[in-house]
Amino acid sequence: MTRPPDALAPDFAVTPDTARRSGREILEAIVSGELPQAGMGATNSFRLVEVGDGFVAFEGDPGPHLLNIIGSVHGGWALTLLDSACGAACFSALKAGLGHTTIELKANLCRPISVDTGTVRAEGRVVSHGRRIMTSEGRLTGPDGKLLAHGTSTIFVIRPEDR
Repeated sequence: MTRPPDALAPDFAVTPDTARRSGREILEAIVSGELPQAGMGATNSFRLVEVGDGFVAFEGDPGPHLLNIIGSVHGGWALTLLDSACGAACFSALKAGLGHTTIELKANLCRPISVDTGTVRAEGRVVSHGRRIMTSEGRLTGPDGKLLAHGTSTIFVIRPEDR
């Protein structure tokens, strides 16, 4: 299946320009608008808003397009935000030419999310940075600061020889 033109953000991580940038530099370029947000975020109504060393934050807006059959925002949306935050936190700590992929994500959903919840914030932080394996933790909070979900992730570092 081919995708429609401009439906998703381009694969900017493999261009000659971005190949020379660290993970943090790429993520900062996304926040500044120099590079586009990932298509996944547009599909799921969330965006990268802050980057640091081993830290990122996303903000998301729950809407009717995210509802499950019982009328609440699907728990998979919270997990997607946590996976994005945990993975991007690890990516922010990687040198140029390295990539990452999630091996495992464990999460707990603490409160329901509705279309009336308001803008949520997912923060990810690196816990451990090894040569091949990294771990990170994420927290999803509502506009009132209450914890909606939290989790941990194990990330595999992709090196050039793995491609």
